[in-house]
Amino acid sequence: MTASTIGTAPLVRASLRHEGRSFAPWIVLPTALTVSSVIAYPLLFPDAAERAAFAATIGSNPALGLIFGPAYDLSTVDGFVVWRSLALGGFIAALGAIFIVVKAARGQEDSGQAELLAAGVLGRAARLATALVMAAVCSVAVGVVAGLTTSLCGGAWESSFLLGAGFTVTGWMFGAVAAVSAQVGSDARAATTIAVSLLGVLFVLRGFLFSVDAPAWTTWINPLGWVQETRPATGDHWWPLLLGVTFVIVVGAAAFALQRARDFGQGLVPARPGPARGDIGSPLALAIRLNRAPIGSWALAFVGLGIIFGYFTRSVRGLLTANPAMAQIFASGAASPADLVSAFVTTILGLVGIIASVAGVQIVNRIRTEELEDRAEAVLATAVNRPGYFGAATCVALLVPAVLVTIAGLVVGIFAATADLGLGFGDVFLQSIATIPAVWAVVGIAVAVIGARPRVRPAIWLGVIVSFVLTILGPSFKLPEWALGFSPFHHVPDVSAAQLDWWGLAGVGVVVVVLVALGFAGFRRRDIP
Repeated sequence: MTASTIGTAPLVRASLRHEGRSFAPWIVLPTALTVSSVIAYPLLFPDAAERAAFAATIGSNPALGLIFGPAYDLSTVDGFVVWRSLALGGFIAALGAIFIVVKAARGQEDSGQAELLAAGVLGRAARLATALVMAAVCSVAVGVVAGLTTSLCGGAWESSFLLGAGFTVTGWMFGAVAAVSAQVGSDARAATTIAVSLLGVLFVLRGFLFSVDAPAWTTWINPLGWVQETRPATGDHWWPLLLGVTFVIVVGAAAFALQRARDFGQGLVPARPGPARGDIGSPLALAIRLNRAPIGSWALAFVGLGIIFGYFTRSVRGLLTANPAMAQIFASGAASPADLVSAFVTTILGLVGIIASVAGVQIVNRIRTEELEDRAEAVLATAVNRPGYFGAATCVALLVPAVLVTIAGLVVGIFAATADLGLGFGDVFLQSIATIPAVWAVVGIAVAVIGARPRVRPAIWLGVIVSFVLTILGPSFKLPEWALGFSPFHHVPDVSAAQLDWWGLAGVGVVVVVLVALGFAGFRRRDIP
């Protein structure tokens, strides 16, 4: 042990004792994904005919490939589990590792806890080493629990544990990435944004390159592609995980080197100082200023998403007609390429809406952050009243995701208009507008929680989780219509259909009004903070 890592062992023990319970969601979610898949598949698809039909359905919607990756074999339980779980479970494990590392490596500096720790016998690198160890322990727990539980529920032992090992290595890799971002970002929030943004870019890029049938070498330039190439249940290749371990060692070493080069409490990219004299004259201007940086980042991200999804939309007709199962469906007259392209665009814009709702929830969450950091009281002590303060932040939280969805719709519409898809620019743009009320419903849940019951703050993400699970995962589990209806995106009509049913979307609008009203009523009456 070097002088810079003195105190790491007792700090790890104390940190695991105090923070270990926070690992539970990151362990439970991937495990629930794999276990539910291995249990449900034989019940939902008991014979070969139903499994073949399900494979054809998956092939008819290439948008699913953007999320889940390649479906190498959907005729077996293990093949289905791997398709449903490998990419998405790894994404969840990576998110958990990022949050753990940033909280331990930079969050403590922002809160002042790190100064108390540094007053003891603690080396400079001990906190970063502790953060990486905690992320590593959580990732191992994810892999072991998911692999063991899946095997006990009926999955093959080797493929199940290889699947779990993929979760573990993915968590390790992005724990190392978070360790670097913790040195670069000006604070914990900036560090988290950097790491999560990189994870999101690589995740979308992985799915996009697979879906457009890119050259095989493109898989190897993406760390998430290495885990995909392990191919549990259809190859069981363990060696690509060694690339991930090498990545962890190299990037982790870079994080320690960068830590030595930065000042305590500061990032390598410093925060910009504010103006000498404040120029904010209204609650709305304050809400925009507080969220200016993430708004700009989200806008750039959605331009990129629009380009990726737009390019994909242009090629989707060729992808469908090249699918042998789809050729039989077209020949039988059960569906036309234009119908499936329209359904694909609706799915893509629904996914865009779910991602945009994350931005809205983050803005609502900033309301509570300002309270807990004792800044909201100073504002409310002036002539600003509670409805005006809360209303300004709520307006920004609703307007920003609407603009983001519109940006993506404009870009995708331009691509669709330049291709022979049977859809015009107006169809795609109108479809994006029709998606906005569903986005507002998800954000409305966060508004109601923060306004009325901030003590259950994690519940602000309930709408995002439910919408994603029911919209993206629900159909593959053959959930009934009433269950799928709990997702507001299920009520978004296909605007290119001959007969439109707007009643579902009108109901979503009523829900939005009720949720926002609950938030306002609660905020006017509760204590601050």
